[in-house]
Amino acid sequence: MNELIRAAQVRVIADDGEQLGLMTPEDATERAQSVGLDLVEVAPGSNPPVCRIMDYGRYKYERKKKMGKSKGHAASLKEVKLRPRTDQHDLDFKLKNARRFLTDGDKVKVTVMYRGREMVHREFGYKQLDHVKDLLADIANVENPPRMEGRFLSMILVPMREAIEALQRAESSDQAGKKAAKAETAKVETVKVDEVAKVEESVEIEEPAESEVPKEAETVGIVEQVETAEQVKSASAEAE
Repeated sequence: MNELIRAAQVRVIADDGEQLGLMTPEDATERAQSVGLDLVEVAPGSNPPVCRIMDYGRYKYERKKKMGKSKGHAASLKEVKLRPRTDQHDLDFKLKNARRFLTDGDKVKVTVMYRGREMVHREFGYKQLDHVKDLLADIANVENPPRMEGRFLSMILVPMREAIEALQRAESSDQAGKKAAKAETAKVETVKVDEVAKVEESVEIEEPAESEVPKEAETVGIVEQVETAEQVKSASAEAE
């Protein structure tokens, strides 16, 4: 890399893929460093060697990341233990773990344990394993069919990667749809609240006007008051 390249000439490729042709290592290194990058020998066995202008630190990081991704998940063997007459509630709990193991890329050994006189009725264990196989058929295949080992009846399941990936994509899509629907609902509710607030602001609350006394009624009242006064005056004169 850079000054460590000993060849007399190298074929240089720019960081954007452009072919720059033959150059001395010194000139190529100077060109790389002028743009803040490195000159990296990518094909030392070629004649002349091929070098590329790049960010060497980033190149190492991406290469390491790619190698780690190619190794993938190191599959291990997990075990789920049952009894010949495990009830449905316990079976559901154990199968939930088995499904999680398979989804993570692990193999699962399903074992039925016999005790005492349960060995007389081994068929219950086989039926239990057949039931498990059917319940996990959407994500797993049987690698080793049921086989007796002393008092233990076991089979090994392996994950179906394509089916699991399809299931995960469907779940992700469903979750994204639910989030979008929830966001849309919240948006609609916000709009409704804003509209109600605008309506309340636009409505003017009018106070009822005081009722006016009709002019005719007012005139009648005055006449009655005058008549009453005259009657009082007349009564006083008579009394004298």
